[in-house]
Amino acid sequence: MNGYCIATYRAYDDKADFGKKALSIAVGLTVGSWTELPETQKANMEKHLGKVISIDAHEPAGAAPGERYADIKIAYPDLNFSRDLPALLVTVFGKLSMDGRIKLLDLEVSEHFASAFPGPKFGLNGVRELLGVQDRPLLMSIFKSVIGYDLANLQDQFYKQALGGVDLIKDDEILFENPLTPLEKRVEACMSAARKAEEETGQKLLYAVNLTGPTSRLAENARKAIQAGANALLFNVLAYGFDVLHELSSDPAINVPIAAHPAMAGAIYPSPHYGISASLLLGKLMRLAGADLVLFPSPYGSVVMPKEENLAVKDALMSPLHGLRTSFPVPSAGIHPGLVPLILKDFGTDVVVNAGGGIHGHPMGTAAGGQAFRQAIHASLSNVPLREAAEHPGNEPLKAAIDAWGIKES
Repeated sequence: MNGYCIATYRAYDDKADFGKKALSIAVGLTVGSWTELPETQKANMEKHLGKVISIDAHEPAGAAPGERYADIKIAYPDLNFSRDLPALLVTVFGKLSMDGRIKLLDLEVSEHFASAFPGPKFGLNGVRELLGVQDRPLLMSIFKSVIGYDLANLQDQFYKQALGGVDLIKDDEILFENPLTPLEKRVEACMSAARKAEEETGQKLLYAVNLTGPTSRLAENARKAIQAGANALLFNVLAYGFDVLHELSSDPAINVPIAAHPAMAGAIYPSPHYGISASLLLGKLMRLAGADLVLFPSPYGSVVMPKEENLAVKDALMSPLHGLRTSFPVPSAGIHPGLVPLILKDFGTDVVVNAGGGIHGHPMGTAAGGQAFRQAIHASLSNVPLREAAEHPGNEPLKAAIDAWGIKES
Protein backbone atom coordinates (compact mmCIF):
# COMPACT_ATOMS: atom_id res chain seq x y z
CA MET A 1 0.00 0.00 0.00
CA ASN A 2 1.44 3.34 -1.02
CA GLY A 3 1.77 5.78 1.85
CA TYR A 4 1.42 3.15 4.57
CA CYS A 5 3.72 1.00 6.69
CA ILE A 6 2.20 -2.38 7.48
CA ALA A 7 2.78 -4.15 10.80
CA THR A 8 2.10 -7.85 11.35
CA TYR A 9 1.32 -8.98 14.90
CA ARG A 10 0.64 -12.30 16.55
CA ALA A 11 -1.90 -11.81 19.31
CA TYR A 12 -2.72 -14.59 21.79
CA ASP A 13 -6.06 -14.59 23.59
CA ASP A 14 -8.33 -17.43 24.65
CA LYS A 15 -11.57 -15.44 24.39
CA ALA A 16 -11.07 -12.17 22.50
CA ASP A 17 -12.96 -11.20 19.36
CA PHE A 18 -9.90 -10.74 17.16
CA GLY A 19 -11.82 -8.51 14.76
CA LYS A 20 -12.60 -6.06 17.53
CA LYS A 21 -9.06 -6.33 18.87
CA ALA A 22 -7.55 -5.53 15.48
CA LEU A 23 -9.86 -2.55 15.03
CA SER A 24 -9.01 -1.24 18.49
CA ILE A 25 -5.29 -1.40 17.63
CA ALA A 26 -5.75 0.32 14.28
CA VAL A 27 -7.78 3.13 15.82
CA GLY A 28 -6.03 3.34 19.19
CA LEU A 29 -2.53 3.70 17.75
CA THR A 30 -3.58 6.34 15.21
CA VAL A 31 -6.54 8.69 15.78
CA GLY A 32 -7.31 7.40 19.30
CA SER A 33 -11.08 7.13 18.85
CA TRP A 34 -13.45 6.99 15.92
CA THR A 35 -17.08 6.25 16.68
CA GLU A 36 -17.29 9.24 19.03
CA LEU A 37 -16.04 11.69 16.41
CA PRO A 38 -18.52 13.97 14.61
CA GLU A 39 -18.95 13.13 10.93
CA THR A 40 -17.33 16.38 9.82
CA GLN A 41 -14.23 15.61 11.90
CA LYS A 42 -14.11 12.04 10.58
CA ALA A 43 -13.63 13.40 7.08
CA ASN A 44 -10.55 15.31 8.22
CA MET A 45 -9.16 12.43 10.28
CA GLU A 46 -9.72 9.66 7.74
CA LYS A 47 -6.25 10.06 6.22
CA HIS A 48 -4.67 9.46 9.66
CA LEU A 49 -6.71 6.37 10.54
CA GLY A 50 -5.03 2.97 10.71
CA LYS A 51 -6.53 0.23 8.55
CA VAL A 52 -7.01 -3.45 9.35
CA ILE A 53 -5.63 -5.36 6.38
CA SER A 54 -6.18 -8.95 7.46
CA ILE A 55 -6.94 -11.23 10.40
CA ASP A 56 -5.79 -14.84 10.24
CA ALA A 57 -7.19 -16.62 13.29
CA HIS A 58 -5.83 -19.94 14.55
CA GLU A 59 -8.47 -21.62 16.68
CA PRO A 60 -7.82 -25.38 16.56
CA ALA A 61 -10.56 -27.58 17.98
CA GLY A 62 -9.71 -28.71 21.47
CA ALA A 63 -6.93 -26.13 21.79
CA ALA A 64 -5.36 -25.95 25.22
CA PRO A 65 -5.47 -22.64 27.11
CA GLY A 66 -2.95 -20.22 25.64
CA GLU A 67 -2.91 -21.73 22.13
CA ARG A 68 -5.55 -19.54 20.47
CA TYR A 69 -4.05 -16.69 18.45
CA ALA A 70 -4.46 -14.53 15.37
CA ASP A 71 -1.98 -12.96 12.97
CA ILE A 72 -3.15 -9.40 12.41
CA LYS A 73 -1.96 -6.96 9.74
CA ILE A 74 -2.53 -3.26 10.23
CA ALA A 75 -1.51 -0.40 7.93
CA TYR A 76 -0.33 2.87 9.47
CA PRO A 77 -0.35 6.09 7.40
CA ASP A 78 3.11 7.58 6.76
CA LEU A 79 1.50 10.93 7.56
CA ASN A 80 1.42 9.98 11.24
CA PHE A 81 5.17 9.70 11.90
CA SER A 82 8.48 11.13 10.83
CA ARG A 83 10.81 9.05 8.67
CA ASP A 84 12.92 7.53 11.42
CA LEU A 85 12.86 4.11 13.07
CA PRO A 86 12.12 5.32 16.62
CA ALA A 87 8.99 7.10 15.39
CA LEU A 88 7.85 4.04 13.44
CA LEU A 89 8.50 1.59 16.28
CA VAL A 90 6.78 3.74 18.89
CA THR A 91 3.80 4.14 16.59
CA VAL A 92 3.29 0.48 15.77
CA PHE A 93 4.45 -1.16 19.00
CA GLY A 94 5.22 1.35 21.73
CA LYS A 95 2.13 1.22 23.93
CA LEU A 96 0.89 -1.98 22.31
CA SER A 97 3.95 -3.95 23.46
CA MET A 98 2.59 -3.68 27.01
CA ASP A 99 -0.92 -4.82 26.14
CA GLY A 100 -0.93 -8.54 26.88
CA ARG A 101 0.48 -11.38 24.82
CA ILE A 102 1.28 -9.80 21.48
CA LYS A 103 4.42 -10.00 19.36
CA LEU A 104 5.52 -7.82 16.45
CA LEU A 105 6.39 -10.26 13.66
CA ASP A 106 7.16 -8.01 10.70
CA LEU A 107 7.14 -4.50 9.28
CA GLU A 108 6.68 -3.66 5.60
CA VAL A 109 7.77 -0.08 5.17
CA SER A 110 6.60 2.08 2.29
CA GLU A 111 8.84 3.34 -0.50
CA HIS A 112 8.45 6.83 0.93
CA PHE A 113 9.62 5.75 4.37
CA ALA A 114 12.45 3.56 3.01
CA SER A 115 13.78 6.43 0.91
CA ALA A 116 15.15 8.00 4.11
CA PHE A 117 17.43 5.00 4.60
CA PRO A 118 20.44 4.39 2.34
CA GLY A 119 21.01 1.07 4.10
CA PRO A 120 24.40 -0.65 4.26
CA LYS A 121 27.18 1.53 2.86
CA PHE A 122 29.20 -1.49 1.75
CA GLY A 123 26.95 -4.49 2.24
CA LEU A 124 27.87 -8.04 1.35
CA ASN A 125 29.39 -7.26 -2.04
CA GLY A 126 31.29 -4.24 -0.76
CA VAL A 127 32.88 -6.21 2.06
CA ARG A 128 33.93 -8.88 -0.43
CA GLU A 129 35.49 -6.22 -2.66
CA LEU A 130 37.45 -4.74 0.23
CA LEU A 131 38.91 -8.14 1.01
CA GLY A 132 39.29 -9.31 -2.59
CA VAL A 133 37.40 -12.54 -1.82
CA GLN A 134 34.52 -13.50 -4.10
CA ASP A 135 34.43 -17.29 -4.28
CA ARG A 136 34.09 -18.57 -0.71
CA PRO A 137 32.54 -17.82 2.68
CA LEU A 138 34.47 -15.35 4.81
CA LEU A 139 36.07 -16.35 8.10
CA MET A 140 35.90 -14.17 11.20
CA SER A 141 37.77 -14.58 14.46
CA ILE A 142 36.84 -13.10 17.83
CA PHE A 143 39.20 -11.77 20.45
CA LYS A 144 39.00 -13.74 23.69
CA SER A 145 40.29 -12.87 27.16
CA VAL A 146 40.70 -9.17 26.45
CA ILE A 147 39.72 -7.66 29.80
CA GLY A 148 42.84 -6.68 31.74
CA TYR A 149 45.26 -7.35 28.87
CA ASP A 150 47.70 -4.66 27.74
CA LEU A 151 48.45 -3.60 24.18
CA ALA A 152 51.35 -6.02 23.75
CA ASN A 153 49.19 -9.00 24.68
CA LEU A 154 46.33 -7.81 22.51
CA GLN A 155 48.66 -7.29 19.56
CA ASP A 156 50.14 -10.77 19.99
CA GLN A 157 46.70 -12.35 20.11
CA PHE A 158 45.65 -10.41 17.00
CA TYR A 159 48.77 -11.52 15.10
CA LYS A 160 48.19 -15.20 15.90
CA GLN A 161 44.60 -14.96 14.68
CA ALA A 162 45.67 -13.19 11.49
CA LEU A 163 48.27 -15.87 10.71
CA GLY A 164 45.48 -18.44 10.63
CA GLY A 165 44.04 -16.96 7.45
CA VAL A 166 40.96 -15.21 8.84
CA ASP A 167 39.36 -12.41 6.83
CA LEU A 168 38.00 -10.41 9.74
CA ILE A 169 38.89 -10.05 13.41
CA LYS A 170 36.48 -8.37 15.78
CA ASP A 171 36.86 -6.99 19.27
CA ASP A 172 34.94 -8.62 22.06
CA GLU A 173 31.74 -6.61 22.50
CA ILE A 174 32.59 -6.08 26.19
CA LEU A 175 35.90 -4.38 25.42
CA PHE A 176 35.24 -0.74 26.22
CA GLU A 177 37.49 2.28 26.51
CA ASN A 178 40.10 1.61 29.20
CA PRO A 179 43.61 2.74 30.20
CA LEU A 180 45.29 -0.49 29.06
CA THR A 181 43.94 -0.59 25.50
CA PRO A 182 42.58 2.85 24.56
CA LEU A 183 40.80 3.04 21.21
CA GLU A 184 43.38 4.73 19.02
CA LYS A 185 46.36 2.87 20.49
CA ARG A 186 44.46 -0.41 20.17
CA VAL A 187 43.75 0.26 16.51
CA GLU A 188 47.36 1.18 15.79
CA ALA A 189 48.70 -1.94 17.54
CA CYS A 190 46.27 -4.32 15.86
CA MET A 191 46.60 -2.84 12.38
CA SER A 192 50.38 -3.09 12.74
CA ALA A 193 49.92 -6.79 13.48
CA ALA A 194 47.57 -7.07 10.49
CA ARG A 195 50.21 -5.61 8.16
CA LYS A 196 52.86 -7.95 9.56
CA ALA A 197 50.61 -10.98 9.06
CA GLU A 198 49.69 -9.88 5.53
CA GLU A 199 53.37 -9.88 4.60
CA GLU A 200 53.43 -13.58 5.50
CA THR A 201 50.00 -14.70 4.28
CA GLY A 202 49.35 -12.28 1.44
CA GLN A 203 45.81 -11.90 2.75
CA LYS A 204 43.88 -8.70 3.45
CA LEU A 205 42.05 -8.40 6.74
CA LEU A 206 39.37 -6.21 8.33
CA TYR A 207 39.59 -5.33 12.01
CA ALA A 208 36.20 -4.45 13.54
CA VAL A 209 37.10 -2.32 16.53
CA ASN A 210 34.38 -1.93 19.16
CA LEU A 211 32.81 1.53 18.97
CA THR A 212 31.76 2.64 22.46
CA GLY A 213 31.28 5.66 24.67
CA PRO A 214 28.47 8.18 25.26
CA THR A 215 26.08 8.45 22.33
CA SER A 216 27.03 12.09 21.77
CA ARG A 217 30.65 11.07 21.13
CA LEU A 218 30.19 7.96 19.01
CA ALA A 219 30.69 9.65 15.63
CA GLU A 220 33.77 11.43 16.94
CA ASN A 221 35.17 8.16 18.30
CA ALA A 222 34.46 6.44 14.99
CA ARG A 223 36.38 9.12 13.11
CA LYS A 224 39.27 8.83 15.57
CA ALA A 225 39.39 5.06 15.07
CA ILE A 226 39.37 5.46 11.28
CA GLN A 227 42.09 8.10 11.40
CA ALA A 228 44.16 5.67 13.48
CA GLY A 229 43.77 3.06 10.74
CA ALA A 230 40.58 1.14 11.60
CA ASN A 231 39.03 -0.46 8.52
CA ALA A 232 35.80 -1.71 10.19
CA LEU A 233 33.68 -1.05 13.26
CA LEU A 234 31.78 -3.27 15.69
CA PHE A 235 28.67 -1.71 17.21
CA ASN A 236 26.30 -2.88 19.96
CA VAL A 237 23.23 -1.62 18.13
CA LEU A 238 20.45 -2.58 20.54
CA ALA A 239 22.12 -0.94 23.52
CA TYR A 240 22.28 2.37 21.63
CA GLY A 241 19.31 2.12 19.27
CA PHE A 242 18.68 1.65 15.56
CA ASP A 243 18.65 5.38 14.92
CA VAL A 244 22.21 5.69 16.21
CA LEU A 245 23.32 3.00 13.76
CA HIS A 246 21.48 4.87 11.01
CA GLU A 247 23.31 8.10 11.88
CA LEU A 248 26.69 6.36 11.91
CA SER A 249 26.17 4.43 8.70
CA SER A 250 24.91 7.55 6.91
CA ASP A 251 27.89 9.68 7.98
CA PRO A 252 30.19 10.21 4.93
CA ALA A 253 33.24 10.40 7.22
CA ILE A 254 32.56 6.91 8.59
CA ASN A 255 33.62 5.13 5.44
CA VAL A 256 34.23 1.62 6.77
CA PRO A 257 31.91 -1.39 7.16
CA ILE A 258 29.90 -1.64 10.37
CA ALA A 259 29.32 -5.03 12.00
CA ALA A 260 26.20 -5.11 14.20
CA HIS A 261 26.46 -7.15 17.40
CA PRO A 262 23.25 -8.74 18.79
CA ALA A 263 23.92 -7.96 22.47
CA MET A 264 20.60 -7.44 24.31
CA ALA A 265 18.62 -9.25 21.60
CA GLY A 266 17.84 -12.13 23.95
CA ALA A 267 15.71 -9.76 26.01
CA ILE A 268 13.55 -8.99 22.97
CA TYR A 269 13.03 -11.84 20.47
CA PRO A 270 12.92 -15.34 22.08
CA SER A 271 9.41 -15.35 23.58
CA PRO A 272 6.61 -16.55 21.30
CA HIS A 273 4.21 -14.18 23.08
CA TYR A 274 6.13 -10.93 23.55
CA GLY A 275 8.74 -8.72 21.92
CA ILE A 276 9.88 -8.50 18.30
CA SER A 277 10.68 -11.38 15.98
CA ALA A 278 14.35 -12.19 15.35
CA SER A 279 13.96 -11.74 11.60
CA LEU A 280 12.71 -8.18 12.09
CA LEU A 281 14.97 -7.24 15.01
CA LEU A 282 18.23 -8.74 13.73
CA GLY A 283 17.38 -8.81 10.04
CA LYS A 284 15.24 -6.15 8.41
CA LEU A 285 15.74 -3.35 10.96
CA MET A 286 19.52 -3.87 11.11
CA ARG A 287 19.68 -3.70 7.32
CA LEU A 288 17.46 -0.63 7.07
CA ALA A 289 19.61 1.12 9.68
CA GLY A 290 22.77 0.36 7.70
CA ALA A 291 24.58 -2.67 9.13
CA ASP A 292 27.02 -4.19 6.63
CA LEU A 293 27.43 -7.38 8.62
CA VAL A 294 24.99 -8.71 11.24
CA LEU A 295 25.93 -11.19 13.96
CA PHE A 296 23.19 -13.40 15.41
CA PRO A 297 23.05 -16.66 17.39
CA SER A 298 23.63 -19.73 15.24
CA PRO A 299 21.30 -22.74 15.28
CA TYR A 300 24.23 -25.05 16.02
CA GLY A 301 26.31 -23.88 18.93
CA SER A 302 26.24 -22.61 22.47
CA VAL A 303 23.66 -19.80 22.14
CA VAL A 304 21.04 -21.57 20.07
CA MET A 305 18.36 -19.93 17.95
CA PRO A 306 15.87 -22.31 16.29
CA LYS A 307 16.93 -22.98 12.70
CA GLU A 308 13.65 -21.76 11.17
CA GLU A 309 14.07 -18.43 12.96
CA ASN A 310 17.76 -18.35 12.09
CA LEU A 311 17.18 -18.77 8.38
CA ALA A 312 14.45 -16.13 8.52
CA VAL A 313 17.06 -13.67 9.77
CA LYS A 314 19.30 -14.64 6.86
CA ASP A 315 16.44 -14.13 4.40
CA ALA A 316 15.68 -10.69 5.85
CA LEU A 317 19.31 -9.69 5.32
CA MET A 318 19.50 -11.10 1.80
CA SER A 319 16.07 -10.74 0.17
CA PRO A 320 15.19 -7.72 -2.02
CA LEU A 321 14.30 -4.72 0.14
CA HIS A 322 13.63 -1.35 -1.50
CA GLY A 323 16.83 -1.60 -3.53
CA LEU A 324 19.08 -1.71 -0.44
CA ARG A 325 22.36 -3.59 -0.46
CA THR A 326 22.31 -6.97 1.23
CA SER A 327 23.96 -7.42 4.64
CA PHE A 328 26.38 -10.24 5.39
CA PRO A 329 24.82 -12.87 7.70
CA VAL A 330 27.14 -13.91 10.53
CA PRO A 331 25.72 -16.87 12.52
CA SER A 332 27.75 -17.03 15.71
CA ALA A 333 28.43 -18.86 18.97
CA GLY A 334 29.77 -22.38 19.41
CA ILE A 335 31.16 -22.65 15.87
CA HIS A 336 33.95 -25.19 15.18
CA PRO A 337 35.39 -26.57 11.91
CA GLY A 338 33.19 -29.68 12.05
CA LEU A 339 30.15 -27.42 11.55
CA VAL A 340 31.36 -25.84 8.31
CA PRO A 341 29.58 -28.23 5.90
CA LEU A 342 26.31 -27.68 7.75
CA ILE A 343 26.74 -23.89 7.74
CA LEU A 344 27.33 -23.89 3.99
CA LYS A 345 24.37 -26.22 3.45
CA ASP A 346 22.06 -23.86 5.35
CA PHE A 347 23.50 -20.49 4.36
CA GLY A 348 25.29 -21.06 1.07
CA THR A 349 28.60 -19.37 0.37
CA ASP A 350 27.43 -15.84 1.21
CA VAL A 351 28.04 -16.21 4.92
CA VAL A 352 30.68 -15.27 7.45
CA VAL A 353 31.86 -18.25 9.49
CA ASN A 354 32.49 -16.69 12.91
CA ALA A 355 34.51 -18.46 15.58
CA GLY A 356 35.94 -17.74 19.00
CA GLY A 357 36.74 -20.84 21.01
CA GLY A 358 36.82 -22.89 17.80
CA ILE A 359 39.96 -20.93 16.85
CA HIS A 360 41.58 -20.06 20.18
CA GLY A 361 40.86 -23.47 21.69
CA HIS A 362 42.49 -25.44 18.87
CA PRO A 363 44.91 -28.07 20.23
CA MET A 364 47.70 -26.78 17.97
CA GLY A 365 47.18 -23.12 18.85
CA THR A 366 45.32 -20.07 17.58
CA ALA A 367 46.92 -19.86 14.12
CA ALA A 368 46.17 -23.54 13.52
CA GLY A 369 42.59 -22.87 14.58
CA GLY A 370 42.11 -20.45 11.69
CA GLN A 371 43.88 -22.80 9.30
CA ALA A 372 41.54 -25.64 10.30
CA PHE A 373 38.53 -23.52 9.36
CA ARG A 374 40.05 -22.53 6.03
CA GLN A 375 40.76 -26.19 5.29
CA ALA A 376 37.20 -27.13 6.25
CA ILE A 377 35.81 -24.39 3.99
CA HIS A 378 37.99 -25.52 1.07
CA ALA A 379 36.97 -29.16 1.55
CA SER A 380 33.27 -28.28 1.76
CA LEU A 381 33.39 -26.18 -1.40
CA SER A 382 35.18 -29.07 -3.15
CA ASN A 383 32.55 -31.58 -1.94
CA VAL A 384 35.22 -33.53 -0.07
CA PRO A 385 34.08 -35.05 3.26
CA LEU A 386 35.91 -33.46 6.18
CA ARG A 387 37.30 -36.76 7.50
CA GLU A 388 38.76 -37.49 4.08
CA ALA A 389 40.16 -33.98 3.74
CA ALA A 390 41.69 -34.24 7.22
CA GLU A 391 43.97 -37.03 6.00
CA HIS A 392 45.45 -34.92 3.20
CA PRO A 393 49.07 -33.79 3.73
CA GLY A 394 49.19 -30.35 5.32
CA ASN A 395 45.69 -30.63 6.79
CA GLU A 396 46.86 -31.58 10.28
CA PRO A 397 45.03 -28.55 11.77
CA LEU A 398 41.71 -29.84 10.38
CA LYS A 399 42.40 -33.35 11.67
CA ALA A 400 43.19 -32.04 15.14
CA ALA A 401 39.98 -29.96 15.13
CA ILE A 402 37.85 -32.94 14.15
CA ASP A 403 39.51 -35.06 16.82
CA ALA A 404 38.70 -32.33 19.37
CA TRP A 405 35.15 -31.35 18.36
CA GLY A 406 33.92 -33.94 15.85
CA ILE A 407 31.66 -33.31 12.85
CA LYS A 408 28.00 -32.33 13.02
CA GLU A 409 25.99 -33.60 10.06
CA SER A 410 22.61 -32.00 10.80
